[in-house]
Amino acid sequence: MYLMEESQIPEAALPVAQLRAHLRMGSGFAEDGLQDDLLGGFLRAALAAVEARTGKALLARDFVLTLHRWRDVTGQVLPIAPVRAVTQVTLVDAFGGASVVPADRYGLGGDGDAPKLVPMGACLPFIPEHGSVELRFEAGMAAAFGDLPADLAQAVMLLAAHYYEYRDETALGQGCMPFGVSSLIARYRPVRLGFGT
Repeated sequence: MYLMEESQIPEAALPVAQLRAHLRMGSGFAEDGLQDDLLGGFLRAALAAVEARTGKALLARDFVLTLHRWRDVTGQVLPIAPVRAVTQVTLVDAFGGASVVPADRYGLGGDGDAPKLVPMGACLPFIPEHGSVELRFEAGMAAAFGDLPADLAQAVMLLAAHYYEYRDETALGQGCMPFGVSSLIARYRPVRLGFGT
């Protein structure tokens, strides 16, 4: 299974000015935008970290998921939520030949936490031997940063500020996430109900 972003968050969508204000950086100087690229990088890293911990795409963009077999032919759970739309399902044979599956043969099921590609018949289309299937979909909680839930937006700001303040620190342990950020994203983390779920 391979999940890739087909479109990135545009630079203009990153709240660089908001992060600059959050960090209380000076303004009104000729060098106001001098660190904007650096701040944008920290915002992207913070967004990615929050998304990895929650299993949710924060800002809407396009993804492609490549599978070599269905986990369950009665419905394939998608690895990131919330999914806004499944835009295309393509079967690829062993020689690279592609065929698009008609949109009336599948749909989007599940919920905001566990979206699924579901068949409109008994099962999902057969994946060719030694082939794969490519699922293209749009996922994201909001179209713009300002439309995110306030706690998630604050978590991204806090984490980006943490990355900025400790950018030269190499002694922090792997997976280090400030407590304030962890507590803000806790309710969005996936729920594990038992073994194998």
